Amino acid sequence: MTSVTAHRSVTPHSHQLESRTFKSAAISVEATSRGINPWVVTFSVMLATFMEVLDTTVVNVSIPHIAGNLASTNEEGTWVVTSYLVSNAIVLPISGWLANHMGRKRLLLTCVAGFTLTSLCCGLAASLPQLIFFRVLQGLSGGGLQPLAQAILLETFPKERHGHAMAAFGIGILLAPILGPTLGGWITDNYTWRWIFYLNLPVGILSVFLINRFVFDPSYVKRSGDKVDLWGIGFLALGIGSLQVFLDTGQRKDWFSSNYIRTFAVFCVVGIVALIVRELSIDHPVVDLHVLKNRSFATGTFLMGMLGFVLYASLVLLPLYLQTLMGYPAYNSGLALSPRGIGALLFTPLAGHLTTKMDPRRLLVVGFILGSITMFQLSGLNLSAGFWNIFWPQVFQGVALAFLFIPLAALTMARISPEKMGNATSIFNLMRNIGGSVGVAVMTTFLSRRTQFHQNHLIAHVQPGSPQTLRMLQGLTARFHQQGADNVAAARKALAAMYAMVQQHASMLAFVEAFWIMGVVFLLMLPFLPLLQYVKPKPARPSARREDLVPMKLRTSEVEEDAHLLWH
Repeated sequence: MTSVTAHRSVTPHSHQLESRTFKSAAISVEATSRGINPWVVTFSVMLATFMEVLDTTVVNVSIPHIAGNLASTNEEGTWVVTSYLVSNAIVLPISGWLANHMGRKRLLLTCVAGFTLTSLCCGLAASLPQLIFFRVLQGLSGGGLQPLAQAILLETFPKERHGHAMAAFGIGILLAPILGPTLGGWITDNYTWRWIFYLNLPVGILSVFLINRFVFDPSYVKRSGDKVDLWGIGFLALGIGSLQVFLDTGQRKDWFSSNYIRTFAVFCVVGIVALIVRELSIDHPVVDLHVLKNRSFATGTFLMGMLGFVLYASLVLLPLYLQTLMGYPAYNSGLALSPRGIGALLFTPLAGHLTTKMDPRRLLVVGFILGSITMFQLSGLNLSAGFWNIFWPQVFQGVALAFLFIPLAALTMARISPEKMGNATSIFNLMRNIGGSVGVAVMTTFLSRRTQFHQNHLIAHVQPGSPQTLRMLQGLTARFHQQGADNVAAARKALAAMYAMVQQHASMLAFVEAFWIMGVVFLLMLPFLPLLQYVKPKPARPSARREDLVPMKLRTSEVEEDAHLLWH
């Protein structure tokens, strides 16, 4: 009984760490004991997850085509996106609870099958109300895919290889929103917007087959018969749903000057406050907020929200800059984001490998600094910027995101017990999505307000009696004369051209400030890194046998005594 003596000599803190290591090793061996390669499981779950994340952005560029085809306005067409985001955000935080009630594999199959079926219905929709209704169902079906996939990957790979697991997860989460606008624009221009949804069908069918064949529930995930927290679900739907509507439509409705926005703001506050009070006061909450007592998890979740802020805001602002100021078509502006995908794709495997070999907080320092540098580079753009001025900052920003997302996810989940992993990944992914929605809302509003500010400031310097203004007007008038315009028409065109130049420069200044602020946001996250706790995972002992790690009914008394000491 050498092993028993060794265990008894360890401190209580070491007992706890050893218990976590033992349990993690047991789970990973249990997953591989069926003879299934963990990378096959990874491909099975990430195929559907990539498809779902892609659908959060792929539809955006097709809204004008959808609105025109279904005889509606562009503002009405935006509900195709808003409805999906609202329903998706409601399901995200309760996916861990749903997995305990339905079984994780059953829930995952239900989500993928439902997402695939509703995609077909979206493509067949004959009117805008029908499309919005099916988009709500699509969001409800797909909301659980991200946290379920992350939880499954963290359980499939042993703790010392969590960096590799999060690298696989990060490829899907990082690349999908980058490729979405480009793919959506290409499909819409060459075929029809309906094919955006039809393309999900073969992917969904293949994913259902693979999940059914290669994904299994771990032994500790047991279907629960606890009473359903209907009040918690209701408060969650009210609070998170209202928040998503508030953020997605606020800028279009001019924020609090609209009774519509004020109403949803009140619903949001009431719903979220009631949800927090309710979930902290009952024994079986639908969202277990007690997990936020873990300092590393709470810090990592906050940082992931901030990372989502910068990621999604920059994904919206850069194409907008290219379209409005540089004259890029929608497809080309989406294609301009591809260098970011190249950087992320090339360096995500390296980031995953380094996460398992060194303190991940060092990688986060590199990622935050590199991310801030790329944003400061973009803040130096002007109206004469060329292709390479945009290409290289995008490549390095993809590298920065790889060095941020992978180690941050691994550190955040490192101290979460397997039973709480589903709930934790739900909250983690919800915060990324909410951070992205806040980032888009805040930065687009900032862009609009600062453009107006700079326009007023520039117009104040364009005086009718100014020699510079007169020379500019005379030069523009002469140019339009040469193009065949008469005196009156040439003068009007000259004034219009001068005003357009003022607007263009005002918008340019606003973009510069927006990119600069996002660079500062990267740097502001650095002081939070010491709050993340890192414990180097211990690799499994070479002498450890599978039967020593996997809990089984028939075991020798000696092994049972060892296990008892580890757990207690």
